[in-house]
Amino acid sequence: MNKTADIKSSESTVKETLTLSAQVFETIKNEIIEGRIEQGSKITEDGLSKQFGVSRGPLREALRLLESARLIIRVPHAGIRVVTLTQDLMHDIYTIREALEGMSARLAADNMNSEAIAELWELLETHHADIQNHDGKVYIQSEGNLDFHYKIAASSGNQWLIDLLGSELYQLLRMCRRRSSQMPDRPNKALEEHKQIVRAIENRDPELAELLMRRHISGAWEQVKDFLQ
Repeated sequence: MNKTADIKSSESTVKETLTLSAQVFETIKNEIIEGRIEQGSKITEDGLSKQFGVSRGPLREALRLLESARLIIRVPHAGIRVVTLTQDLMHDIYTIREALEGMSARLAADNMNSEAIAELWELLETHHADIQNHDGKVYIQSEGNLDFHYKIAASSGNQWLIDLLGSELYQLLRMCRRRSSQMPDRPNKALEEHKQIVRAIENRDPELAELLMRRHISGAWEQVKDFLQ
């Protein structure tokens, strides 16, 4: 009985640790993406432990998740730092985005069913209302199924694309997109481009869907590049 109780207690502790790690990961992740923790800033286990009131075990797991999401990097002899979106890094990210998301739009035009397309239109209506609530100045999407680009990637039917765009690169992509989404005149233009992409998908035109997605992302990069320069 004691052994059983010990096992159950140990399993409960592991679950609590994982849950706490996930909570800390989500909090730090959002603070990095939203800019409240500055790019390039040094972070320490001791400082984060005190800030969030958690022990080293859950914190280290949260840091491992942040590193997997490419939001932090470990620099030899310099500790842990938040990623810095340099112009070269952002150029590389937008280049790979254009290729991968163009392909995901092409595949979505072949694979998306009518119900999923209707959900895309509903999502864009929600985005339109949100942009209006911010006086047309901001177009910030929540992650997962509330994210236009995520939903298209998830509907591509290609697990490699889904893993890359929805997991491995996802948080860095969101971090980049957050910069472009707050540039003057970008929100309404981006929304209209999203609508054109959905029309192409709805019309089962994979070539046009890919072309429009590529133009959408390359256009965003041109604005970001001009801003950075």
